[in-house]
Amino acid sequence: MNILLKSAKIVCSENKALHLKKRDILIKKGIIEKIASSVDLPSNTKLVNHKNLHVSLGWFDSGVSFGEPGFEERETIANGLHVASNSGFTDVVLNPNTNPLPDTSSDVVFLKDRAKGNSTNLHPLGSLTVNSEGKDLAELFDMKNAGAVAFYDFKKQISNPNLLKIALLYAQNFDGLVFSYPQDGQIQGKGIVHEGEVSTLMGLKGIPALAEELQISRDLFILEYTEGKLHIPTVSTANSVKLIAAAKKKGLNVSCSVAIHNLIFTDENLKGFDSNFKVSPPLRGKSDTKALIKGLKDGTVDFVTTDHLPIDIEEKRVEFDNAVDGTIGLESAFGSLNQIFGLEDTIALLTKGRERFGLESPIFKEGEKACLTLFDPSEEMTFTMDSILSTSKNSMFLESQLKGKVFGIINNDQISI
Repeated sequence: MNILLKSAKIVCSENKALHLKKRDILIKKGIIEKIASSVDLPSNTKLVNHKNLHVSLGWFDSGVSFGEPGFEERETIANGLHVASNSGFTDVVLNPNTNPLPDTSSDVVFLKDRAKGNSTNLHPLGSLTVNSEGKDLAELFDMKNAGAVAFYDFKKQISNPNLLKIALLYAQNFDGLVFSYPQDGQIQGKGIVHEGEVSTLMGLKGIPALAEELQISRDLFILEYTEGKLHIPTVSTANSVKLIAAAKKKGLNVSCSVAIHNLIFTDENLKGFDSNFKVSPPLRGKSDTKALIKGLKDGTVDFVTTDHLPIDIEEKRVEFDNAVDGTIGLESAFGSLNQIFGLEDTIALLTKGRERFGLESPIFKEGEKACLTLFDPSEEMTFTMDSILSTSKNSMFLESQLKGKVFGIINNDQISI
């Protein structure tokens, strides 16, 4: 397919010559052929000429859930990738949150086959342990060879410290990345929201910050012993940021992410008992939110994730205590981040992370593959049900004011717009 982007402002700090410049961009058969002040429209070429058109390298999300196989009523892979492409993401890492869980190489092959032919690339995570039960390591090496980019028992603590030790040691043989979810289940107990003033006022059982920080402390000690490669997904407390900063200062090979909703909302938003705000890890206090934002700015927190988790209405429209944790986040990611960080920092955050997963990062120059996201950073909007493309509608961003509109992506010689 041939495409001409007309008068597109390029946001790419890695290319100083083009950064924040308006250019015409000609793409032929999936390759950036020409970047110039003016390019004539060739025949058989699709013209993209939106008002206030901006373009950046394609966006990356390190943790989304869809549902297929097993939970297709929440989201299929096909529609999930459609949502991702229309939300500006050219690459997403798929959480092992299906039935059956992907703990063999054939499971990983199935997921990759289901994603073929889409403009958004899907990169599966394999389960760290068999059936994510925390007892025996899964087929890590075989899954890596089949295309798994890392290994994770989705939102389940690794309760056995020796198992984490063995996983970190074993994965070094093939440069494998091990996830460890930061929550001590015994400290968490029956808690469902952040432990604090709000949980007390609402009469809800709390999850202390200690549950996260104790697990992270333990994992970092094990990481230091093994000299392995660890990723801590969706950190949520101020002390977690301090612990990871100290570990990085020591030279440990650790990275971490934060869910976008934990940067914006706090436990104060729980007061209406809206189950869309029931997530894991829970929404924390204002001081935690400020520390997470600061951690992103100074590089302690490596990247953001939407932590996109579709949940069908039957599992959300119940008593708050019984509602399933999770919110969708792909459609609202850009507009919410842009409100906090501004254009350049938002794009920097959305394009980070591929290298940690052993994925090739795109390059913005002539002769390179076109892996691009198209957007308008200035349009303000209210996020409503009409903004949701996901099958499940469980978004805590409903009625939020967002800044920025995504037009779509160009990737894999396709345009989704």
